[in-house]
Amino acid sequence: MKIFVTVGAQMPFDRLIEAVDAWAADAEGVEVLAQIGDSELKPAHLPHTRFLEPPDFDRAYDEADVVVGHAGIGTLFAALERGKPILVLPREAARRETRNDHQIATAKAFARFPGVHVAWNAAELPAKLATLSRSRTSPQLGPFASGPLVERISAFIDS
Repeated sequence: MKIFVTVGAQMPFDRLIEAVDAWAADAEGVEVLAQIGDSELKPAHLPHTRFLEPPDFDRAYDEADVVVGHAGIGTLFAALERGKPILVLPREAARRETRNDHQIATAKAFARFPGVHVAWNAAELPAKLATLSRSRTSPQLGPFASGPLVERISAFIDS
């Protein structure tokens, strides 16, 4: 199984990287690549890079069986458009990981989508990763908005 871990491009997310690094110490038969951002961390069990150029980032998504990341909308859409199961750990404002709790709201909204799994704290990550190792495909989200959504937005704009 191949796992791609991403914290996005804006800021590091040490809590996520530390949790996946600890899990990877005992994980067997798993190939992991972590994009850790501008972090001071030096993960002991995760092959990692600070940043990936866009083509390399896309390749990491495409080659992964599972994606693990923060609950950023770009991270979620990139996985869903590729039909990849994704496990997210939302950043928390109280921990100074982000400015507000929009990622918690995003995770709550996306948790209802097939293939989207949420760890509400770092302690939940190992069990969720074990579950994902048995489920490597998810329904694929189309690259365009659905017809009903486009119609509703058009009606709103026209009113």
